[in-house]
Amino acid sequence: MREDTIFALGTGAGRAAIAIIRLSGEAVSSILVNFAGGIPEPRETRLASLRDPLNDEILDRGIIFFVPGPNSPTGEDYAELQCHGGRAIVSALLAALSRQQHVRMAEPGEFVRRGFANGKLDLSQAEGLADLIDAETQSQRRQALRLSGGVLRRKVEAWRSALIASLALIEAQLDFSDEADVERFSYAELKETLSPIVSDMAAALAVAPASERMREGFSVMILGPPNSGKSTLINKLIDREIAIVSSQPGTTRDMIEAHLEVEGLPITFIDTAGLREASDEIEQMGIDRVYRRLPAADLILWLSPQEAPPPLEVENAQDILFVRSKIDLNAPSEIALGICSLTGVGLDDLLAKIAEKARAQLGAGDVALFARQRHRVATQAAYAAIRHALKSEKPLEFIADDLRLAARSLGKIIGDVDVEDILDVVFSRFCIGK
Repeated sequence: MREDTIFALGTGAGRAAIAIIRLSGEAVSSILVNFAGGIPEPRETRLASLRDPLNDEILDRGIIFFVPGPNSPTGEDYAELQCHGGRAIVSALLAALSRQQHVRMAEPGEFVRRGFANGKLDLSQAEGLADLIDAETQSQRRQALRLSGGVLRRKVEAWRSALIASLALIEAQLDFSDEADVERFSYAELKETLSPIVSDMAAALAVAPASERMREGFSVMILGPPNSGKSTLINKLIDREIAIVSSQPGTTRDMIEAHLEVEGLPITFIDTAGLREASDEIEQMGIDRVYRRLPAADLILWLSPQEAPPPLEVENAQDILFVRSKIDLNAPSEIALGICSLTGVGLDDLLAKIAEKARAQLGAGDVALFARQRHRVATQAAYAAIRHALKSEKPLEFIADDLRLAARSLGKIIGDVDVEDILDVVFSRFCIGK
């Protein structure tokens, strides 16, 4: 059955200098002939008039580019129409393409999914590519670039190769033990082969939580009594007014989030209601929400112009950084960082301290191996199976089962075994045209 040729706008929608329309599939060559009068040499650009095959009207003049399959990003015939980015031009070209037989608009992530199906990248690389598109900070970019470049695939393939080699020796012993040329199985050699893999997996799993967290970022809740400068601080940090500042206590009722890049790290600051005995039901609801959100915070900034201690619920939080606010009006503290949100005094030191704490939990994105929970869970299953295989000398059939389980678990990471249940989730995260 013939598969549809797909097309999509690969650049942002709206008015722009240049727009790129991507195409992939069997009908790419005929589309280039119908729209541009011919096919350029592979991997060479050519200036052409782009016409509507319906009435031969020139829609634009632009660049065409062609890569024949299977040596293309999707593994199929692939082309790009690079035109001017006016809305009318793009709309006319997309409409003309949609009228072609067996040609349709691509679904989100369909270009990458076809590349995956045709062996151009594995599942972990596809996930890394999605993270690269979504990256908002330099650390996230570094981590996603490593994964999209195949660092996890290469590691998993090395682990699996050692497992399969060991499994082959065991299978040979089970099936052909009476043959003279079959090497005698040795538990000591099996342990010597697989012990380095166990150590390597353990090291990778140890840093897995940090790389998983890098995708979500580091959350900082700004807490303190009313009128301690919480809203002024968050406004100053993002250089715009997202929180209402007033001398009236209890102005902030709900939590307000702001996402920043601090020393290349993704940090989310959360402004909160002032903690006190609430004066009304609505204020109390805001305070209750703060307490419910506390366990999810990575860091608490306790902001106070005096030495006011935090409530017991806050003291029990995982990590607290004490900050003396309004130091233009109050004496600096010996036990807390001093800041003035109005003038910016002390903010550089505060951000440096926050970045230090965030880096301790997130890393810098340059040593990441796992970026998702499923990577870690699959590796944990393989790790446990290999350790079980090496635990004691036991029948070879049992060892073979353990090693097969380990190899299968690792295969799920890169998509070498049945992972249909997660493919839709992975590729639906892409934008249309990727």
